[in-house]
Amino acid sequence: MHEFEIAVVGGGLTGSVAALAFGRAGRKVALISPASERDDGRTTALMDQSIRLLDRLGLWDIIAPSAAPLSIMQIIDGTTRLLRAPTTQFRAQDVGLYAFGYNIPNNALSPALEKAIDLEPNVTRFTHQVDAFDFYGDRASLTLSDGSSMSVDLVIGSDGRKSSTREAAGIDVRRWSYPQSALVMNFAHTVPHHNVSTEFHTETGPFTQVPLPGSRSSLVWVVRPEEAERLMATDLDQLSQLVEDRMQSMLGKVTVEAAPQAWPLSSLMADRFGKGRVALVGEAAHAFPPIGAQGLNLSLRDIITLSDLVTDEPDRPIGADIGDRFNRSRRPDIMTRTFGVDLLNRSLLSDFLPVQMLRAGGLQVLKNAPPLRNLMMREGIEPGRGLREIFSGLRKQARR
Repeated sequence: MHEFEIAVVGGGLTGSVAALAFGRAGRKVALISPASERDDGRTTALMDQSIRLLDRLGLWDIIAPSAAPLSIMQIIDGTTRLLRAPTTQFRAQDVGLYAFGYNIPNNALSPALEKAIDLEPNVTRFTHQVDAFDFYGDRASLTLSDGSSMSVDLVIGSDGRKSSTREAAGIDVRRWSYPQSALVMNFAHTVPHHNVSTEFHTETGPFTQVPLPGSRSSLVWVVRPEEAERLMATDLDQLSQLVEDRMQSMLGKVTVEAAPQAWPLSSLMADRFGKGRVALVGEAAHAFPPIGAQGLNLSLRDIITLSDLVTDEPDRPIGADIGDRFNRSRRPDIMTRTFGVDLLNRSLLSDFLPVQMLRAGGLQVLKNAPPLRNLMMREGIEPGRGLREIFSGLRKQARR
């Protein structure tokens, strides 16, 4: 039987970062990740806190040439409804940053992670699936599909929405779906984006352009499933014109580079995010629509929190209550982000006039109240950051 301190079940971006983070911290890690051959044309917008994590892991200098800064984010009401929200801009310089974060193609991020893991001596990769879990002994044990087994102090479930780790731990999950699909694509344009990301709010969901290096951008276009099918079948020239029209020609002539990929939208949230020697991260614990660049950033905060809990006592074995402590630490952040994104998405789909009034009124307040807007920006980058800076400022004033 193999002996490790931590087993990460599931690869992908979240699992790979988890394995690398704990390996770099000196823990012996097993990464159980069957090979995936699907090409991922999506991009990931990582906020400042997530970029700092990649920098600590020695990855940022490798990834940075493929990334584009997000210096300004703006929301434009693209609906034709009676009540429309005002255009609202969020500027990174208002909170002392050059950029809120960076937009990174997954096809650049994933290879960098794979190479770093291959070179990390504390991480051992296993390409077979887990056939059985046992969480009832002094340590957790896992049996793989090739008949081999391992014993560990902590199992990190990063195996997605249909997590076998979560099921084996007896953790229930709540799921709900939306009448929406997300089309993702990259496109070139003739007018520079100047590091500005624009999110149009439409009757079917957000239409979000995010800068890429040069005169290129990525796009997440949320539409009804039947509309997604129609757009997927549209030739690239016509699709390019449709994107340009929806963008109100803000970026000039648009040229979609390749056929889009489509992803149905749904959400889930586990009843618990940890239990005993199990911790759930990423989409094994939470998932929601691509609004506000929250998805992978929330997952990386899972890893940051779990790493802090594990490294509190670096010279001692990982305690049997690690999952319970992780659950208590992560619950406020995960619940507020999940329900916040759900509420915003449903407000876009609703034709109910009071809901439209609340959404428009909320954006109007943010536009006209810079202190509140700055607080929201700081909280969006890193939960608790805005409040910490307020208290820090009050303490400095009190000393004067």
